[in-house]
Amino acid sequence: MRPSLLSRAAKAAILAAFAARGYRLKNAKHPGVPKSVILGAPHTSNWDFVFFLGMADKMGIQPAFMGKHTLFRGAQARFMRDMGGIPVDRSKRANYVAQVVAEFARRDELALVMAPEGSRGSRGEWRSGFYNIAMGAGVPIVPAWVDQERRRGGVGEPLWPSGDYPADLAKLAAFYRSVRPDCDRFEKLAESVAT
Repeated sequence: MRPSLLSRAAKAAILAAFAARGYRLKNAKHPGVPKSVILGAPHTSNWDFVFFLGMADKMGIQPAFMGKHTLFRGAQARFMRDMGGIPVDRSKRANYVAQVVAEFARRDELALVMAPEGSRGSRGEWRSGFYNIAMGAGVPIVPAWVDQERRRGGVGEPLWPSGDYPADLAKLAAFYRSVRPDCDRFEKLAESVAT
């Protein structure tokens, strides 16, 4: 089904904002896998959504994101799905990781963009949901980064989760430190995995 006029207009406006901000991309190529969890880090601004949607478009990827299941009701349900939304019930009784793993199983292609920090207010601590989803779905983790101040960003090589979360997190931290050595959040992440 073709996306609604509203979702096409919203996406066009977001891509226009991406172009107007003049982002420069480094290594922004398709990761070469049909399914992945793409990490968007650090998550510091509402502009991150614009950046990651624009970068995904340049890479030829249709990005997906998780949204609270109540946003997928009524008139806005189609818009949310057209924009790449996956409804997730995050109540204590529902296992959101299992819900997203099931969504990966249903689809031939899925590039789920997640902020591993969980919120813009993070001090560099990462949550493990992204890792549990990638492990459960049997898909790689693609590290992507943004520097809103300098308006640049890029993508690293896919990392297949080994099941050793601390070791894989150390590899991700090393990548992020290599591309953003000036980022306090990535410094704290690297320090947390070194201890």
